[in-house]
Amino acid sequence: MFDTARHSQLVDAVFDLAPVIPVLAIDRIEDALPLCRALADNGLPVLEITLRTACALDAIALVARELPQACVGAGTVLSATDLANVADAGARFAISPGATDALFDAAKASRTPLIPGIATASELMRGMEHGWRRFKFFPAESSGGIGALKGFGGPLPMARFCPTGGIDAAKAPAYLALPNVACVGGSWMVPADAVKAGDWARIGALAAEAASLKR
Repeated sequence: MFDTARHSQLVDAVFDLAPVIPVLAIDRIEDALPLCRALADNGLPVLEITLRTACALDAIALVARELPQACVGAGTVLSATDLANVADAGARFAISPGATDALFDAAKASRTPLIPGIATASELMRGMEHGWRRFKFFPAESSGGIGALKGFGGPLPMARFCPTGGIDAAKAPAYLALPNVACVGGSWMVPADAVKAGDWARIGALAAEAASLKR
């Protein structure tokens, strides 16, 4: 039987580490450690490495092994196979853009806690029927943003969220002020030109600014 309270505790332990979860698409394995070190060492230890690139699983395994100060997880988890693969790679959490019954069923048996994505009240209620109370709200800005989250909070106050999608440094504080928002996800602290240039100092400075956001 799925342990709702235990799952919520595991996810809260991740959510409570930092106000922002960087969402990372790592194209070059050689970037994985310096990039994740720049983020973790500057106050953003929770790292979502998305399964959008060929080296994503290798990057998760490398960071899990070499950066104990980081809490590395996987994003863009779409199937039971993805969930099994990221668990084997050492991911401490998994995030999906949405959820299916098959993914929920696989997650109930997984050692890696799943944070499923929802965009509507019906999707939220479906997830809660499966026993979940912690969700990714995605894509946040185009799915109603702050207004939608306020709407969810009235009838479903037991749910907590990590909104992701279209959120930047300017928009994040308003999301973090909501009582049902635990943290936000975004990639504004990892601009593509800085990653390409290996400008880890710039990324570290942006990470420190994001880590200072209050919730």
